[in-house]
Amino acid sequence: MKKASRSRAFVALGAVVISLAGLAVPSPAAIPKKDAWYTQHYIIMQDFERKAYRALSAEGRKAFQELFWAARTQEARGKFLARLEYVRKTFWKENSRQPWNTDRSRVYLLNGSPASIEYDQNVSWLSPLPGQAGSTTSRSNEDVAADRAEIWVYPYDEYFIRYTFVFVNPNSWRITQTTGSRYLGEFEEFNKNVTFGIVDIERYKQDLAGLDKTKK
Repeated sequence: MKKASRSRAFVALGAVVISLAGLAVPSPAAIPKKDAWYTQHYIIMQDFERKAYRALSAEGRKAFQELFWAARTQEARGKFLARLEYVRKTFWKENSRQPWNTDRSRVYLLNGSPASIEYDQNVSWLSPLPGQAGSTTSRSNEDVAADRAEIWVYPYDEYFIRYTFVFVNPNSWRITQTTGSRYLGEFEEFNKNVTFGIVDIERYKQDLAGLDKTKK
C-alpha cells in the first residue's frame, strides 16, 4: 500500500463518529466467525447471497461456494485471491486464526489498496488513545501506538472516500468513521456490483434456488 506523508491533525479523533451501519464493516454481532469461507467472502457478497447461504445445509454450502465464483469472471476471482493473500500476510497479528476477519482486512478485500494512507501521529509515548490506559508500546516494544490513526483514502468519481482506523491495545485497529460518507454506499456497491459483479444474475439465482436447504 502506498503511504502518504504523516499528518498529526488530518482527522480529529474526537470528531462525531459516523454510524457503522453504512460502512463496509457491519456491527460485530452481524459478522460471521465460524465458517472460514463465509468470513472471507461475506464482505463482497450481495444481500440475497448472504440470506441464501445461511439457509443451506452443509452440502448446499459446498455447492454454493462453487457457484459463487462460477457466476463471476476469472479476473474477479484472481483479484479477490490476490487481496486475500495480502491480508493473510499483512494483518495476521490482529487475528492469527482469521486474518481476513478484521476491520482493515474487510475494507481491503472489498475496495483493494487505498490510493494513499494518512496518519494521525501520537508524538508522545505517554499519550494513550481515549479509553486506553498504560503503555502505548506493544508486547514486542514496537511503538505501534505512535500512529494513533490510519486514514485510508480512495478516489471515487470526483470525490474521496476516507476510512479512519484507530489503534486499540494490544494489537488491533478498529474503524471509527469515514468522510465522504455521502458517496460511501455508492462506492462500496460499485465494488460489489462491478469489481465482483455477477455475470448472469437471473441464471445464478435459479441455480441457488435448487441447492439443498437446512429447512425444507
